[in-house]
Amino acid sequence: MAIAAAVTIVPIGLLFFASGLIVNLIQAIIYVTIRPFSKSIFRRINRMVAELLWLELVWIVDWWAGVKVCLYTDPETLEMMGKEHALVIANHKSDIDWLIGWVFAQRSGCLGSTLAVMKKSSKYLPVIGWSMWFSEYLFLERSWAKDETTLKLGLERLKDYPQPFWLALFVEGTRFTQAKLLAAQEYASSLGLPVPRNVLIPRTKGFVTSVSQMRSFVPAIIDMTVALPKDTTPPTMLRLFKGQSSVIHVKVKRHSMKDLPESDEAVAQWCKDIFVVKDDVLDKHRELNAFPDSELVDIGRPLKSLVVVVSWACLIVFGTFKFLQWSNLLSSWKGLTFAGVGLAVVTVLMQILIQFSQADRSTRAKVAPARSNGSTSVQDKQQ
Repeated sequence: MAIAAAVTIVPIGLLFFASGLIVNLIQAIIYVTIRPFSKSIFRRINRMVAELLWLELVWIVDWWAGVKVCLYTDPETLEMMGKEHALVIANHKSDIDWLIGWVFAQRSGCLGSTLAVMKKSSKYLPVIGWSMWFSEYLFLERSWAKDETTLKLGLERLKDYPQPFWLALFVEGTRFTQAKLLAAQEYASSLGLPVPRNVLIPRTKGFVTSVSQMRSFVPAIIDMTVALPKDTTPPTMLRLFKGQSSVIHVKVKRHSMKDLPESDEAVAQWCKDIFVVKDDVLDKHRELNAFPDSELVDIGRPLKSLVVVVSWACLIVFGTFKFLQWSNLLSSWKGLTFAGVGLAVVTVLMQILIQFSQADRSTRAKVAPARSNGSTSVQDKQQ
């Protein structure tokens, strides 16, 4: 991490991890004291507590980096956003797609009850991963033999969720890169499937299981199509922390769960067809630099995240000042060494968070050979 970047990133990291540990502590306390007696009350309280942490990241998008998120949608979808349980699917275009989803969830009033299906290692991330665990995110190992039961049990537990939630599922299974696109194109060509140009081929087992388990209590699927305008630098966590802006276009379309086919095979095909359509839509966006068949909606830049961050900053600064005044920590070499180690730890943690979000560190796509002699390809096993 360059020194110039560290000047801005480390203070943000100090604020995030200090406030996050407070949030984690509160979550742990209510998990032990309230959840055994009332899961519903725990979820309602945890929703508000977790939102105090998530709003800091929304603030980075809205106020620190000033990212312009352009929403394209239709009136029906806009009216229902945040008012019902929904399974959210999207193409995984950039490193911060999950964070853009949080921006929409915040605007829709369900940020604290936003969930996601994530890789298992995510829950070990300090502060953010721990908070996700308390908030009932679903963590998978990317091995269907191990993940099928975990996913079904996790989805079953959401049946009695007391407030509208969004559950995000990136069905492509990994972030989009040119290398992964080439692998997907080779695989599609070998089997005579539609060759993708802007998306990866969806892995449908998780989607089919999610629909099967949630069909009775989740009324909608929210389909997000993420695109980057021409001449826009792709957004990354590092750029956000450095205060560098970007522009992101997102088309959002609501599908009624009851309109999906009944059989698992047909549901899988529905998902694949959605991504074929998404591919065509992204071709049009590349040509026109917009989604012409949807209305551009101004989502604004609410003050809530700014108020929360300013409040956290005042609390942390005041608390730190009082602690230093009481302990005289900086009056000795031992204390200065302790403070230096603390800053180093925060710097390393921020570096881990940034690297964890980068596309080139995610799982690489596997090139699946064409079938021969009745053998099954790697891609088939994953799907």
